[in-house]
Amino acid sequence: MIVNQANLTGIYKSFSTIFREALFTVKPMWDQVAMRAVSTGRSVDYKWLGAFPNMREWLGDRVVKDLSAYKYEIYNKDFEATVEVDRNDIEDDQIGVYTPMIQGLAHSAAINPDQLVWALLKAGFNTLCYDGQYFFDVDHPVGAGVMSNTGGGAGAPWFLMDLSRPIKPLILQVRKEPQFVAQDKVDDEVVFSRKKFRYGVDDRKNVGFGLWQLAYGSKQTLDTAGYSAGRAAMMGFTDDEGTPLGIVPTHLVVGATNEGAARKILKNERNADGSSNEWFGTAELLVIPWL
Repeated sequence: MIVNQANLTGIYKSFSTIFREALFTVKPMWDQVAMRAVSTGRSVDYKWLGAFPNMREWLGDRVVKDLSAYKYEIYNKDFEATVEVDRNDIEDDQIGVYTPMIQGLAHSAAINPDQLVWALLKAGFNTLCYDGQYFFDVDHPVGAGVMSNTGGGAGAPWFLMDLSRPIKPLILQVRKEPQFVAQDKVDDEVVFSRKKFRYGVDDRKNVGFGLWQLAYGSKQTLDTAGYSAGRAAMMGFTDDEGTPLGIVPTHLVVGATNEGAARKILKNERNADGSSNEWFGTAELLVIPWL
């Protein structure tokens, strides 16, 4: 193949098609625990998380919650992945060997939100959220008191979540969708110096925490005692006025280490001694490889 701009444009279009097709074959897991928020600037302030939506009887004037004490800003970050195509492979009509690499670019772009969301969830025991406390903490300020959404411990983490609401425990903030780009001009410096054409993907996004009230994290041993304690804690959450938030955990989220224990709690109708398992089917199980 002659290496000219017309042929390079054709290669770009072919690679772009391969990229788009591969991008949409990946089924994400992050969207089960995180809400997608569109960003139109360099950052977004989520101080509104401090006003958990809860209806009350309208007596007198409306009660407006002061959010001046809250500030939780998520700044977008740039992400990229890049590969190179040797000019000799174009001249020798070997472009087909790069198909898996272009598909790999798409796969990398598609799973990156999962990598970010699940890494943030694991870091929730020592990362601040909108109220200035760790996302999983023993003393979230609520009204005149505090509430805990963690079981503590030092083992493999597991999480209970209420994923039935529009607001989710985590946030994926998107500024720019993955874009397939190329450095493929015949007079580019990298072509002259190294006879390489470059193709890549880039986007802008970041992750952050949503409502801590919708999640409970523990590093204690996952057993029925810990599971029931987590459920009780979440179902006991109230707003600043003491009104129950009506939270019921819908999902148990674990990594490979805790999968067996989670299945015993949720999937076995009977315990090892033959007695009925009172926790059977009380939540959906999510097994996440990034945990």
